[in-house]
Amino acid sequence: MKVLVPVKRVVDFNVKVRVKSDGSGVDIANVKMSMNPFDEIAVEEAMRLKEKGVVTEVVVVSCGVAQCQETLRTAMAIGADRAILVETSEELQPLAVAKLLKALVDKEQPGLVILGKQAIDDDCNQTGQMLAALAKLPQATFASKVVVEGGSVQVTREVDGGLETIKLKLPAVITTDLRLNEPRYVTLPNIMKAKKKPLETLKPADLGVDVAPRIKTLKVSEPPKRGAGVKVPDVATLVAKLKNEAKVI
Repeated sequence: MKVLVPVKRVVDFNVKVRVKSDGSGVDIANVKMSMNPFDEIAVEEAMRLKEKGVVTEVVVVSCGVAQCQETLRTAMAIGADRAILVETSEELQPLAVAKLLKALVDKEQPGLVILGKQAIDDDCNQTGQMLAALAKLPQATFASKVVVEGGSVQVTREVDGGLETIKLKLPAVITTDLRLNEPRYVTLPNIMKAKKKPLETLKPADLGVDVAPRIKTLKVSEPPKRGAGVKVPDVATLVAKLKNEAKVI
């Protein structure tokens, strides 16, 4: 069985992001970029399924600028067999990515698509669900455990009330949660091996997909800075401030 794993290049989670002076977006110039953490979990889960013998090939795909090749090489260093880059300089929104992935699902015919539940840059949590709808595939979101058995996959997912276990007929779409696994450390020999693995580059036009943005960002701004605290001499003054200034009582 073949597994398709989409991965996204995002600002590293350790970096404090800065807003551009014109308010048009986040400044990523000279900023460390890395693989989206949820997608890293998805790659790790695909590799564990391969090590169990239920998966024969792991294909990673990324959509975006040419630098996404670095993210794909990282995924191949984890163990993915080959990579596909859909290269474009357009701002890709969840629906456009879902359409590109749907075209790749039609082309590659994977038995399973595993992707992170959301990206840490936009936190949309939409791509997996949109892909499942477009490809007319069953879906299981927020997976904390995945077991493939025969022509089906059993997924334990985290919901508000606790854990829910569902069974899907393959092919299917799964989105990963944080507690699914802990990604492995990428070793230097595997990084060197990844450089020799095949990486195919496509354009959105090659897949017949229009990726023009449908949503326009009007302004991006930082959260307001928190004001300095004050000391009060007694409880009466505190109550007065809460009542007259903070308006909380």
